[in-house]
Amino acid sequence: MTTAAFPLLPPDASGATGRPGSAGAGATTTAAGAPGRPRWERPALAGLLIATAVLLLWDLGASGYANSFYSAAVQAGSESWKAFFFGSSDAGNSITVDKPPAALWPMMLSVRLFGLGSWQVLVPQALMGVATTGVLYAAVRRQFGPGAALLSGAAFALTPVAALMFRFNNPDALLTLLMTVTVYCVLRALDGAHTRWLVWAGVAVGLGFLTKTLQAFVILPPLALLYALCAPTRLRRRLGQLLAAGAAMVLAGGWWVAVVELWPAGSRPYIGGSQTNSFLELTLGYNGLGRINGDETGSVGGGGGRAGGGWGETGIDRLFSGAIGGQISWLLPAALVLLVAGLVVTWRARRAADSLEGMARAAFLAWGGSLLITALVFSYMQGIFHEYYTVALAPFVAALIGMGTAVLWEERGSRTASLTLSGVVALTAVWSYVLLGRATGYLPWLRWTVLAAGLLAAAALPFAARAGRPLRRAVALLGVAAALAGPLAYCMTTVASAHTGSIVTAGPAVAGGRGGPGGPGGMRFAPGGERARGGFGGTPPAGGAPQGGPGRPAPGAQGGMQGGPGGAGTQGGPAAAGFGRGAGGQGGPGGLLGGTRVTAEAAAALRTGAGSYTWAAAAIGSQNAAGYQLASGEAVMAIGGFNGSDPSPTLEKFRAYVKAGKIHWFIAQGGSATGAETGAGAGPGAGGRGGPSGATGTAIATWVEATFKATTVGGATFYDLTAPVSATP
Repeated sequence: MTTAAFPLLPPDASGATGRPGSAGAGATTTAAGAPGRPRWERPALAGLLIATAVLLLWDLGASGYANSFYSAAVQAGSESWKAFFFGSSDAGNSITVDKPPAALWPMMLSVRLFGLGSWQVLVPQALMGVATTGVLYAAVRRQFGPGAALLSGAAFALTPVAALMFRFNNPDALLTLLMTVTVYCVLRALDGAHTRWLVWAGVAVGLGFLTKTLQAFVILPPLALLYALCAPTRLRRRLGQLLAAGAAMVLAGGWWVAVVELWPAGSRPYIGGSQTNSFLELTLGYNGLGRINGDETGSVGGGGGRAGGGWGETGIDRLFSGAIGGQISWLLPAALVLLVAGLVVTWRARRAADSLEGMARAAFLAWGGSLLITALVFSYMQGIFHEYYTVALAPFVAALIGMGTAVLWEERGSRTASLTLSGVVALTAVWSYVLLGRATGYLPWLRWTVLAAGLLAAAALPFAARAGRPLRRAVALLGVAAALAGPLAYCMTTVASAHTGSIVTAGPAVAGGRGGPGGPGGMRFAPGGERARGGFGGTPPAGGAPQGGPGRPAPGAQGGMQGGPGGAGTQGGPAAAGFGRGAGGQGGPGGLLGGTRVTAEAAAALRTGAGSYTWAAAAIGSQNAAGYQLASGEAVMAIGGFNGSDPSPTLEKFRAYVKAGKIHWFIAQGGSATGAETGAGAGPGAGGRGGPSGATGTAIATWVEATFKATTVGGATFYDLTAPVSATP
């Protein structure tokens, strides 16, 4: 069966196309006459990458500083090389973010070069999305040809959670890129048992560890096992190569850990997220096993080891449920079916590099194994889980879509293959119909159009397989369009919406999410309902708001609040009726999930005389501190780290800082340092809206309130730490 009409697979050595390992007709050449590259490939690839860049860069400044927790660290690292190295929350180096700093480094360099602003922070993330698309294309093309690679690239770029996270400043963007690079390098290593490529895979995993610690290791078991069993060389050499890759991984990820652990604790920032000022404790606890078993000491929702905890129900259907389904699962059922189909077609192949079919099988095992193990971990982890974590699945799903479609299309002369492909299209259309219906009032015409088009394409596929080229093309394009229309709509809604805070989702608001506190997590609105406007190379957003200051309202800003941890409440406000109104961001004024809104008056107060202090101010919780730091441009100490529960600094150390004249202000919201007025998540020392506070933060807040004079600045309560009520603080 020839593939001249739609060459999904690469030609063999003679220039013929066909399924892996088969001979066929329909050779293609480049304009220069070189076999194997159709004339349309390079323009199509350029179009794919340009379209991905446009999608990810369009109106990028609308989200302002996005997650102010990380943006504050970026601002600090752009001013202090010490903060750059450690990933400190402030230039005074009081505490780090609760992750290693690799994801921050590209953004810090961007801000150092071009100044602080929304675009300068977020453009590196968008470029990582383009790079991931390119790496995925290269990986799929090697065994399955340019058509399959284009389909995989498009499926990835149009995954809603990918469109979200590559326009946001969380570490997941870099981690997804590095995991994609890892699979690519393993497949290159398998094709000839090349040690160099396997070592590069180890380096990518090590850098992934410096991005988001143990999550980078999740895909190691299937990839290592695949190489150990399938690499076309003797067993002893395979094991030696794996040891070399492991050494490269340890060096790439361990050098920074060694420096941090050996550095005197008194001269480096406190390791945020840990309870003992240890990065190893953070890695194995809060950011490691605690995510699996739910025992996360210091977490806002953890520490109890509850089944499902405050982060939604666990189970095999987790990735398909509530708001999570709309982030990643559009093509997930199809990817699973195509994984099985691809393995069936290639199962009789010999070891990986012995034949084209063998390498095709290895590719299915690599991408499929990575998908399955990551999906299982996400489905059953009892600790902190947010919908946006699922971006790690996007390249695995997309690769299987392109590869599986290619294999079944090449086998379309077989009744079984054509019926399987038809069933995949029908399944995808029905599932898209279900997902589109979860957001009440969201483009009702689209779900019916997708269902009708998908079922029509599915019904025509078995007959089109034996028809002429024009009909085959028309049916194939109709099936692809039906499969990608739903994700495209969610992507357009995502791009048209501002996303701020610590927990964000793609697409429109969906009731019944199960991914975090209150379902999809906490408050469903961008702080202040504002949408920032930014520009490359411009000044930081004005007005003192961490998300970029006053601007036009964020499309789809949701004002409702969901229930407490574990609740499945409904997000405030109706779902969007069109592309321009989405879920917006999650956060809240001064809350744990989003940065504090800061007035120009308060920001000016922090700047006054700031050069005389190490920290212009201190505030409980990193999000509170981040808002003031980004608004003023001055270092603000985050007492207790992200959750306000880290024992840093101790009361004794804080008092020593005050006595030495290193801190000017202590900032409290809600009327008093100890949170006399309640708000969302208020508690002792929380500052009204600041979320839970640990014993250290409460002790500091109580001491400050009893010792220093309070004044109201821009609607917030400031305590002047240079003006004690009594003579001796």
